[in-house]
Amino acid sequence: MSIASMTGFARVCNSCLLTDKNINWVWEIKSVNGKSLDVKTRLPLGYDNLSLELKSTAAKYISRGNVSVCLEINTAEDRKKFRIDTELLEDLAKTALKLDEQYKGHLAPTSAAQLLGLKGVIELEDNTLSEDEHVELEQKILADFDKLCQNLSTERQLEGQKIQLALEQILDKIADVVEQIEKQAQGLPLLLKDKLSEQLKQLQATDISEERIAQEMVLLVTRADIREEIDRLKAHIKAVRILLQADEAVGRRLDFFCQELNREANTTCSKSTTLEITSLGMELKALIEQFREQVQNIE
Repeated sequence: MSIASMTGFARVCNSCLLTDKNINWVWEIKSVNGKSLDVKTRLPLGYDNLSLELKSTAAKYISRGNVSVCLEINTAEDRKKFRIDTELLEDLAKTALKLDEQYKGHLAPTSAAQLLGLKGVIELEDNTLSEDEHVELEQKILADFDKLCQNLSTERQLEGQKIQLALEQILDKIADVVEQIEKQAQGLPLLLKDKLSEQLKQLQATDISEERIAQEMVLLVTRADIREEIDRLKAHIKAVRILLQADEAVGRRLDFFCQELNREANTTCSKSTTLEITSLGMELKALIEQFREQVQNIE
């Protein structure tokens, strides 16, 4: 399993012949982003009992996402069939003719429609499935649902490959910006030395004690030191690269690292003492946000 997207769609159509009934069905499944797995089903009347099994099957292939499942079933014999009792009809017709002959036109003539409308002449055939046929049909459509989930999983993984490529490209840019910040940070000691020397001259002209001056100098150096932030950024980037190659769902953990990367980027910007580092820090934050937006689509 590679990185999978949380969005996808799949459709499976099939049919079978049960006794003299041709049954057709269509499965459709759609998934979009979600914090956890949420499967909603829309099933024909009489098939609601499948809902729990469908959710259990879906969970074998999908770990995150809002999933919508729809099943449609119909038979080629949806039109009602009927059977005519010809023997009964003939007996009734003969009886009507005898009565007409007997009463010599005193009775109103009997039409074919009247004879067909008599109880028992026409009977509608029952097109509903027997209990055994219903069980057999359920087994067949459940087998197709498993195929449907496999197809959706494949679709999500194909989409996930595209997202993974985009994430790796953005991560390379993030690593490049961090490297530029690190190079800029290497020149900070000299800049700080000059800045401190200038401030020291100004402070010595005041009545501030030597101890207070030393404290201010330590505070300035500490606030400007971004080596720890750079080290943590590089460590997070390394961890993210490993996750991108993981054979499991990593969306939640990648989202966590996005938060950590953004935290270090914010700290780097707040500690910055040069326009160059501030500019690079803002670029870094923009790249991390792009990365986070892509991560939201990952299972």
